[in-house]
Amino acid sequence: MRPQQRDRDIPMVKKNCYFCTNKITTVDYKDGQTLRRFMSPHAKIMSNKKTGSCPKHQRMITLALKRARHMALLPFVAA
Repeated sequence: MRPQQRDRDIPMVKKNCYFCTNKITTVDYKDGQTLRRFMSPHAKIMSNKKTGSCPKHQRMITLALKRARHMALLPFVAA
């Protein structure tokens, strides 16, 4: 078998949404520690494929991160 074929045969493990499992309804832009979990080391917003968040909460995360950056609670770029 070729390497590409073996990669397709391995089933992908589905990650669970952090907010759905902990029953959190809203994402607070003032909670920097929780928001940093969804940022890369270069201060970029990570995709929901990497974080495992559902689309509804991914939109909330993105909005909260942008608000936190605007209020200078989180950096725009890593120093």
